[in-house]
Amino acid sequence: MLPNVLILLALIFCACGQNPAIRVVVTDKGLQYGRHAVAGWIQDKLELVTLPDMSGEMRVGFLARIGYTLTGITIRKCDFPEPSVEFYPGFSGLKTSVAGLDVALAGGWEAHCGFVHGGGSFDMASFGVGLVSVVKLGRDSGGHLSLTGVNCNAQVDHVDVRFYGDRSWLFRLFEERFKDRIRSQMEATICPAVEELIANLENRLEDMKVSFQVNEDLTLDLPLIGLPEVDASSLHLGLKGEFYSIQSPEEPPFEARPFAVAQQPGYMLSVGLSDFTVNSASFSYFAAGLLQAFINDSMIPPGSPVRLNTTSMAPFIPQLPEMFPDLPMALQIYARDVPVFFFRSGAVTLSSPCAAKAFVIRPDATLAPLFQLHVDSNFSGEVWVADGRLKGSVSMDNFTLSLATTEIGPFKTDALENVTQTLMETSVLPQLNGKLATGFPLPRTVHAQLVNPFVKVEEGFVAFCSDAELLKTQFEIEHNLGSIYST
Repeated sequence: MLPNVLILLALIFCACGQNPAIRVVVTDKGLQYGRHAVAGWIQDKLELVTLPDMSGEMRVGFLARIGYTLTGITIRKCDFPEPSVEFYPGFSGLKTSVAGLDVALAGGWEAHCGFVHGGGSFDMASFGVGLVSVVKLGRDSGGHLSLTGVNCNAQVDHVDVRFYGDRSWLFRLFEERFKDRIRSQMEATICPAVEELIANLENRLEDMKVSFQVNEDLTLDLPLIGLPEVDASSLHLGLKGEFYSIQSPEEPPFEARPFAVAQQPGYMLSVGLSDFTVNSASFSYFAAGLLQAFINDSMIPPGSPVRLNTTSMAPFIPQLPEMFPDLPMALQIYARDVPVFFFRSGAVTLSSPCAAKAFVIRPDATLAPLFQLHVDSNFSGEVWVADGRLKGSVSMDNFTLSLATTEIGPFKTDALENVTQTLMETSVLPQLNGKLATGFPLPRTVHAQLVNPFVKVEEGFVAFCSDAELLKTQFEIEHNLGSIYST
């Protein structure tokens, strides 16, 4: 029952032989929260459950046998103690123990002994029901988390039962023997029910997607790339964490570097996102030719002292208005190479090699090439979490502009570099920082939401830690448990 909660926590947020680009750590605090939440949910639901019918025969002499069937078995009352759940390194899994479970049941009965038939209702109480189950966590060929039951032991200390109705005296004659038979049947039923529940959860895991379409351009692959690692206080999952272009999927010319996420016992969940994941998205956009834009004068901020036409460019390129008097211009801005993000302790940096091709727009609307500039810039930024949103700020560390090719003759770029840098610092960056200050809402699912999160940039990765709150009405285990009890 507990593995499903573990899955929900691990997924609130992998190609073999590679280093994982995303690491997920579920701590004992997260496991115990899941244990408590599931125990409360089960307590609420048990009295709505109808158990499977029980049938059998019991010898009452050398020749006579009593055949019986118990039907419509419902739980009237249940004293359900919270289970004990722990990480189990020996099998790289989870160990769940339940002890001292007492249940009051009721239902109907039918019996026959030769030509004698009877039926009616019964009340039953089971005392000291106990269960120990060990589930191994693994990885299937598709990169899904897998579950395998490796050990299960169940016991029922005592059963008390009372029969009412037509010929109920028949049962009372052999009441003690019947109690032992029912107790044995109940013990034999518990572990197969647990195994069926594990199998249902395993099927659910196999059906889960490990590749997600992020937008019209990108997919994100999140399969496990290795076996789950379990120690006495935590579970570690390594995910591939790579973006691909939908239009032209290919591997980037760089690999994920190894990194380790420090365990944070005070939080339920920790996630490490390496710079490889972000750079794989950058590479995918670049490889698909999506890191480019065309700019005309209508897109220049109204307050800009420089307009995108040949007349306005005269102070920077004197020959331009002489060759193309008073004509509008257009720019094609594009990445010359893959923009690269670096995660450094406390900061995120970006190196962005770009180019700008300038065109003049002739009266017949055709474009005439003018020149090409190389624009190299470096940015640094910070990220933090506040008010349930991911926020940040960016500053420009370096900006250079140089002439790469020209169809109109050489010209100096110093003045053009200065005015472009000033526009970046006074217009573009303030608008960007305004959006980053507002921030972006943190992700949540229909199953869980994050509580008290924080983010910290480490060397090579960003560490995100949080507690989580399960939304009980959305538990998938409701369907799984219900399907088990109804069979």
